[in-house]
Amino acid sequence: MPQLPVVIVAEALDSICCDWLAQRCQLITCLYGSESQLGDYLPDADGLVVRSYTQVNESFLSRAERLAVVGRAGVGIENIDLEACRRRDVSVVYTPDANTNAVVEYVTALILDDLRPRQDLIEPTDDKGFHSLRQDGIGVQLDQLTLGVVGFGRIGQRVGRVAHALGMDVLVNDLLYEEELRKSVEYPFIYVDKQALYQDSDIITLHVDGRKENHCLIDADALAHFKSNSMLINTARGMLVDGTALRDWAQLNIGHGGRAVLDVHEPEPPPLDYPLYGLSNVRLLPHRASRTRTALLNMSWVVRDVMGVLEGRQPMCPAF
Repeated sequence: MPQLPVVIVAEALDSICCDWLAQRCQLITCLYGSESQLGDYLPDADGLVVRSYTQVNESFLSRAERLAVVGRAGVGIENIDLEACRRRDVSVVYTPDANTNAVVEYVTALILDDLRPRQDLIEPTDDKGFHSLRQDGIGVQLDQLTLGVVGFGRIGQRVGRVAHALGMDVLVNDLLYEEELRKSVEYPFIYVDKQALYQDSDIITLHVDGRKENHCLIDADALAHFKSNSMLINTARGMLVDGTALRDWAQLNIGHGGRAVLDVHEPEPPPLDYPLYGLSNVRLLPHRASRTRTALLNMSWVVRDVMGVLEGRQPMCPAF
């Protein structure tokens, strides 16, 4: 009987998918944070499953000479050196659409948190108290606003669809040409350059990838074009935002309504000297945009493609 392949799970997966995988391979669970232990297992690994934090680079791969496939349980693959994998004939698979709806819902919720504040009626109150609560936190109606979407891929397009359904004008910017984008989008949007998007948007949401050119995409020069009362949302990648520049912009515009909501950070967790701590108009969240039961399960099913590669089948979602 042939020996089962060895697969290392280096970051937490849904237990259903781990159980499925364990029936088909020699499964080793060595979660992020135990790098020395992981190094002990790498020479015997045929497959590897990671999420956001394990860095699969040349040094890592040099310790895993048997490795045939890396599975990324998620969308972004910046933590995997694709060229190094290609040189070593290591396949890379991922789950490009697994968390799209989860992120779209999260972005929509962040917008509503900000613009439609809701205060619970916690305890019995008299007429005066009840009507006083009604007067607090008057909201802003979304159909009076313009949403700017930077990065018009799967998530960006669906965020735009929700915004359009709520009556917002939608401005977009992307690397792809306008004509190409319109083939896959059925609702109206205005294609603009980044400067125009920053200048004309009330809310700016980032959905670009982590390529080097996008590092500090939102820097002092970009922020100089923002409205003084605009809102920035980043649920994509922490490296997209220059923290020091955003701090300066937020402090300058704290009295004008300028604010930011960041779900992702560089690095994670943010260090003690993170420049965005302690600002009343900057909301920091612990990278939760894709944290729904459905999305986590969808991402974890990357194990199907991992086993597919190890069993000689073409993967459904190859990274190259």
